[in-house]
Amino acid sequence: MSARPPEDFSFSGAGTPESHQRNGHAGPPGGSARRRLLTGWGTFLSRLIAAVLLFELVSGLAITFGPFRPTVEWGLLVHTLLGIAALAPFAVYFTVHWRDYATQALSDVKVLGYVGFASLVVCAVSGLAVTWQGLFEIRTSPFLRYTHLLSTLMFAAASVPHILLSWLRRRGAEPARPARVWVRQMIAGALVGAAFVVFLGLAYSGTKYNNHFPRGYNFLYGPDRPFAPSLARTSTNGAFDPKSLAGSATCGSSGCHTQIYKEWESSAHRYAAMDPIFQGIQDVMAKQNGPESTRYCGGCHDPISLFSGTKNIFVAKLTNLDGYNEGISCLACHAIRKTDIQGNANYTIYQPTDYLWQWSPDNSTGAIVRNFLIRTWPSTHDLLSKRMYKKPEYCAACHKQFIDKEINRVGWVQLQNQYDNWAASHWNKKGDPRATVECRECHMPLVDSTDPAAGDSTDYNRSPDDHKHRSHRFLAANSFIPGLLHLDGWQKHVELTQQWLQGKFNIPEIENKWANGPIVLMGIDAPTTVQPGQTVPIRVVLTSNKVGHDFPTGPLDLIQSWVDISVRDSAGHVVFTSGERDKRHFLPPGTFLFKAEPVDQYGNVIDRHNLWEMVGVRYRRSLFPGYSDTVEYDVPCPSGPMLSSAPSGNRTYSFRATQPGELEIHAVLEYRKIDQFLLNYVLGEKSGLTAPVVDVASANAQVAVVSRAN
Repeated sequence: MSARPPEDFSFSGAGTPESHQRNGHAGPPGGSARRRLLTGWGTFLSRLIAAVLLFELVSGLAITFGPFRPTVEWGLLVHTLLGIAALAPFAVYFTVHWRDYATQALSDVKVLGYVGFASLVVCAVSGLAVTWQGLFEIRTSPFLRYTHLLSTLMFAAASVPHILLSWLRRRGAEPARPARVWVRQMIAGALVGAAFVVFLGLAYSGTKYNNHFPRGYNFLYGPDRPFAPSLARTSTNGAFDPKSLAGSATCGSSGCHTQIYKEWESSAHRYAAMDPIFQGIQDVMAKQNGPESTRYCGGCHDPISLFSGTKNIFVAKLTNLDGYNEGISCLACHAIRKTDIQGNANYTIYQPTDYLWQWSPDNSTGAIVRNFLIRTWPSTHDLLSKRMYKKPEYCAACHKQFIDKEINRVGWVQLQNQYDNWAASHWNKKGDPRATVECRECHMPLVDSTDPAAGDSTDYNRSPDDHKHRSHRFLAANSFIPGLLHLDGWQKHVELTQQWLQGKFNIPEIENKWANGPIVLMGIDAPTTVQPGQTVPIRVVLTSNKVGHDFPTGPLDLIQSWVDISVRDSAGHVVFTSGERDKRHFLPPGTFLFKAEPVDQYGNVIDRHNLWEMVGVRYRRSLFPGYSDTVEYDVPCPSGPMLSSAPSGNRTYSFRATQPGELEIHAVLEYRKIDQFLLNYVLGEKSGLTAPVVDVASANAQVAVVSRAN
């Protein structure tokens, strides 16, 4: 029988009695130089474990430091599966390896081995924890991910010299061939794993997008301005596949951003494209000026359709299905990289890099894998949240509007402008965030959260573990469209909008620097007494109390806010009224209105939101932040026989005053998002629809009626 080959001995400093003596050991493991070492250079288990460890090391470093590519994503999946599958062989190998060398004297090689083994245990435990979180929780712990990485690097730092020193110290006592074979097979095994990952990446590399304009797309303003007259543009100046900016439901169904998604579902951002008023006006604009002109609106209302080239001739409704259903989707907002306060959607959007199986339906295998990839490798996903979103200048890209020659063929005209109003107001204490009230603090107030986006370390008043996120309801003033479209959660949204308009929505974050009470303060100035037959001078004073920009704001040609005032005598008879809607929901002439009346170049009123014909404004009234406005009424005190009401305008009644009494004055500031004329024009009078009216503020006063003798 031939002697056992040398490669049956360990690679960890053991081989012959002489080599053990040179390394400071009393003798071979087990007390016999002829004992077969089960973890030596020549064993299959040793070479397999070495190949797996090398692949895990290289793939882990690629995941950490490599580019975001489908191949690296596949590497993460294989890295995870192989790591779990290798746990049992690892346990067997290192148990046997320890038994092989447990009796050796302590040496630098042995210490390095213990350090490497301890690091590997930490690496395995942290890897299992991260895997569990990636599969069953909403996010992974950065601490665990960094622990996994650092323990990997520690294992490599201890194991490489452990193996190298073991080989160097006995290379004269043993042939070099077993070690060379071990190295070659280790590298070959790792390369096989890498080749398998590359094959998987070639077999499936994610969603293929069609980033091309449709055939026949009209570059009305030249190929260098494909989305004009909108100022919005893509990072490539080319088209984006609509799927790449849609899919908001995947954000909510993943178990991650469910709370934020529910808030967004009934928001004005969500229904920006499906708003029937927008759709109706867009249709008229397309018929009068050509479908390309509607690109002017698309950057803010319908970006998915704009960037996919949908706003073009022969396209039904000029709106892509994804754009119609999602309006300003999650990605349409979070993929913006650059904005300008010029307005008119002056921003640059990039096409987000997606994960494998990005658009898989909820509860599918693809969705499970996608969510796992996002949670365990969140760096690319985290790019969708940027500090620039905090700035009011980001909002200005859309919340500031003008028209120019390309639209009205005459010249520049400023339209709605929330940003400049705010920037010039007392709410903006430049350079002092503790005193400034910004857009997001009002319209995206902090709410209790279990969302992965909860917490923030970059705000002066936030912390990473405050368990809050900024609401994505974007509460403002529209209590009509959510209910009209029966969007999910519309009842709650309408209720909160009404509270918002009435100043009853509490925002603890800014309560120390915001105002209290209604958004507009209302007061009545009237004499304390009056005699029958005299005129009662009534002044209604309106003060913008807690609005960050003009009140009302937005397209004032279609928004209405007015004073509804009534005066009654002691018997409850109406003495005077103004601002009371008629049966068709119209306001009588003479009603005090916060509104704008734009005109075209011929002086005709723009009353169908046909802004493309606008050249100026003949009337505009609104409240600047902190400023006041006054409405004056002259009301005759009842005396003599009853008078008939005026045929139009303010209605006045007079009753015989038989005894002294009191006049009761009641005034209400009303608000509705869409005036009745425009609503009838777009949706038809037969629809029977009218915009809900919200009582923003109210005030009461009494005037004593005294006899002339007194």
